[in-house]
Amino acid sequence: MFDIKTILLLLTVLTGAVAIILLYMLFRKNKDNGLSLFADGIFRAQSELAGRLSQMSESNSAQQAMLAQAIQEQKISLLKIMDERLLEVTKNVGQGLQTSADKTAQTLNDLRERLAKIDVAQQKISSLSEQVVSLQEVLSNKQARGAFGEIQLNDLVTSILPPSAYAFQVVLSNQKRADCVLKLPNPPGTIVIDSKFPLESYQALRNASSDREKAEAERFFRASVLKHIKDISEKYIIPGETAESALMFMPSESVYAELHANFVDVVEASYRAKVWIVSPTTLMATLNTVRAVLKDARMREQAGVIQKEVGSLIEDIARLDDRIENLGRHFEQAGKDINDIKISSGKISRRIEKIEEIELGSSEHPLPMEQLTAPKSA
Repeated sequence: MFDIKTILLLLTVLTGAVAIILLYMLFRKNKDNGLSLFADGIFRAQSELAGRLSQMSESNSAQQAMLAQAIQEQKISLLKIMDERLLEVTKNVGQGLQTSADKTAQTLNDLRERLAKIDVAQQKISSLSEQVVSLQEVLSNKQARGAFGEIQLNDLVTSILPPSAYAFQVVLSNQKRADCVLKLPNPPGTIVIDSKFPLESYQALRNASSDREKAEAERFFRASVLKHIKDISEKYIIPGETAESALMFMPSESVYAELHANFVDVVEASYRAKVWIVSPTTLMATLNTVRAVLKDARMREQAGVIQKEVGSLIEDIARLDDRIENLGRHFEQAGKDINDIKISSGKISRRIEKIEEIELGSSEHPLPMEQLTAPKSA
């Protein structure tokens, strides 16, 4: 928009131009009266211009005053609105910051708890890794692996059977040392358990990548297990000393499952050799059966004592019957005696009544002396 000075300047220029045009026209129309008309025109033009300028100035002042008042009111309203909006924004921002701070604190707390759990889990994983490494080191050594199987066998046997039913590291008559011996009555007699763990051949079978390697690993695994079966059959089945069969303990469920799933011929060979292959789970079931057999054997051993005690009990019952019968006879005799006593007491009572009648009755008809003194039968 143009300011007031610019407007006034434009109006002045326009007014001057109009006055010049009018003077020129008047001058051409009347050359004789040119000067007088020129002076009159200039005077009228100046008067008209001054009036219009005065009106425009007054109008402009009024408009400026109204504009200034409107601007002031608009400014006040705008400031009020801005203050309200700023207060609302400040409040919302404060609430948002508080909510964000609370959520951040809760998130940090949850994060610390999870980090603590992760730390504990990491420690457990580290401990488990150390144990796995230790177990791998143990299993990589044949002697340590054998000790591992013997310890597992020891734990299973001692947790199920009573101490009198087993023995460890027993030397047989052929000077062979058995890992464990189950002491059962005949039949079947003493059963030997030997721990075997064909880990190398099983790992080779698991790690085989080609058909050729798998075939070689299967032959190696089959030969290893068959050799263990043969050794147990020759060393730990002794006629007259041990049972007709023995147990081969495999301390690995995976090896046992692989054997029964893919090497049925080896399992059948163990049956023919009377060497029963057991895993920790099947050995536990076998030992529970052995415990039941031992319990039944102890019951049979005590059968004679039970029969003797039952015979003595029958004799005691017979004597008790005789004594009860004698007591019954005594009770019958006592009852008979009591009845006799009642009869005698009744007779005595009747005699006393008769004596009273004699004493209280009439003396005109006394009873003869013979009736008073004559004896009566009981």
